[in-house]
Amino acid sequence: MKKKCERKKANDKSLKNIGFAIKTCWHASKKLTLGLLFGKIITYLNWFFFSAVFLRKIVFDLDNNCPWTEIVTWVILSGIFFAFIAFIDNYLEAVMKPLEKTKLYKNLYEKIFNKAKNVELRCYEDSEFYDKYTKAMDGAEEKVIAVIEGIGGSVWGAIALFAVFVLLFQIRPAAVLFIIFPIIGNFVFANLKNKAEFKRYQEYAPNDKQLNYVNRIMYLPDFAKEIRLTNIFNILKRQYNEATDKNIKTAKKHAFANGFNNFWKITFSFTSIFEGMLIYAVYEYLVRETINIAELTVMTSQMMAMAWILILLFNDIVSVNRNGIFINNLKYFLEYKEKISESQDGIIPESFESIEFKNVSFAYKEKEILTDLSFKVNRNEMVALVGHNGAGKTTIIKLLLRLYDPTKGEILLNGINIKNYNLQAYRNLFATTFQDFCIMGFSVKENVLMGRDFVNSTETAKEALTKSGVIEKIESLPSGVNTIMTKEFDEDGVVLSGGENQKVAIARTFAKQSPVKIFDEPSSALDPISEYELFQNIIKEHGNHTLIFISHRLSSVKKCNRVLMLEHGRIIEEGSHEELMHSKGKYAEMYISQANNYLAIDKSNLGD
Repeated sequence: MKKKCERKKANDKSLKNIGFAIKTCWHASKKLTLGLLFGKIITYLNWFFFSAVFLRKIVFDLDNNCPWTEIVTWVILSGIFFAFIAFIDNYLEAVMKPLEKTKLYKNLYEKIFNKAKNVELRCYEDSEFYDKYTKAMDGAEEKVIAVIEGIGGSVWGAIALFAVFVLLFQIRPAAVLFIIFPIIGNFVFANLKNKAEFKRYQEYAPNDKQLNYVNRIMYLPDFAKEIRLTNIFNILKRQYNEATDKNIKTAKKHAFANGFNNFWKITFSFTSIFEGMLIYAVYEYLVRETINIAELTVMTSQMMAMAWILILLFNDIVSVNRNGIFINNLKYFLEYKEKISESQDGIIPESFESIEFKNVSFAYKEKEILTDLSFKVNRNEMVALVGHNGAGKTTIIKLLLRLYDPTKGEILLNGINIKNYNLQAYRNLFATTFQDFCIMGFSVKENVLMGRDFVNSTETAKEALTKSGVIEKIESLPSGVNTIMTKEFDEDGVVLSGGENQKVAIARTFAKQSPVKIFDEPSSALDPISEYELFQNIIKEHGNHTLIFISHRLSSVKKCNRVLMLEHGRIIEEGSHEELMHSKGKYAEMYISQANNYLAIDKSNLGD
């Protein structure tokens, strides 16, 4: 009973996947959907017409001494029919499918990209979800097409098989028993072969991931220096060889099962039916003398057609099942309901007065990152979040920007829970530079403005680059702010240093007109002089903006109104720089340690 229920669930799931594939294709291109569903008619019609109609009539006409004009006319008419079928097939494969497939590609990947943009950040950190996402991206349109073609082929193949079966039965009822051989070959041994191959694939999967990872490292420019200046290549080579050896062992492990099943598949699908049919036909012709040469020829031809139709039919069914697994991943991804929807509507914030964390806790995969945080940042304040790595500083910013939602507690903007606000309007209150910034293969100006529209975009970008301290470098480039960053798409593109890239990223926060500016480790790649100049420009922004810093370098937060010292996801100290130094707690200890290491000044003067 349990197995019956499981089979029913599997069948329902398969039908839903098929329906999803057809619906997806239909919305993108009705012409393509109909072409795929009915395109296989041509394949099966060719087999059926040639063996069951054309050849049958020719043989019987010759056997009955029909007039040659009648036979020639039949050949000519059949030739016209075959030419017409070939023309339709060529149009579908060479003209319609390539054109309409582009529409499907555009429509489908537009949905995938929109969903990828809308799912919450947590999904990208969930290995299971991310695995489904990458599989959904892998040749999505090809898998959708394969499922629909497989469905069309299964339907028309079953009809063609039945038609040939009826015609063969009319000639010699006993001959249809030979259909058992290809059925056993395709639906028993081929099925066992596919299951064995799937097991082998599952065992290959973790090793293939390792191989793909090594392959990726070997061609990405980011790793080129490390490969040449360290011995990391030896480790990569060892991992590659280990993964390859495991795949070889896996292949050997499944070789007998695959070979055994493949042998019997071929034997039953081809050898048994052809040899058996010929022996049977010879017996009927020579021993029993119940059939003539014409019937023998037609019967053999139709049996051959039946065998090939069975093979094609089985391949179509396998294609539906195999690609249905992929469609299930695609369906899961596209139908995923976001917990934090990027299109969430709500209150439009009119101003920024305060942001408050009220007893906020946050856990990721049952590991608590933040515990019972409560603090408030008021308008035009300058607040710093400090602490050792892993203290939870960046997580606070992600919660503030509503990339995550708290596990417990609430975050209030102007006294109202941020979940009640229009998400995009709420996020527009903040301009942020994260320490793990990305440089895009666009122009410098586009990297600064990041798709935002300004009345004078060039001047806005230049002003922001001036504040971040990199304008001189940018203006020295051949195309100035229009220079393409990275050489990925342009040989004339520029590859800046780490510090210069960070300054371009920081310019994004200067450029965005938002009441709150957030800087997450803005000077991590800068030299002391550049750091000092940058912080002077950041502090100038304080007059019209609320500023929130994350910084390991405590010398840069001395002018903040308040400093929040975090440890293990909790606020352990809070106050101004002077207050915290006077209390001689963890903040003072950390500041003194940095001062001794970087400034080499007397401890006795640090409290002044």
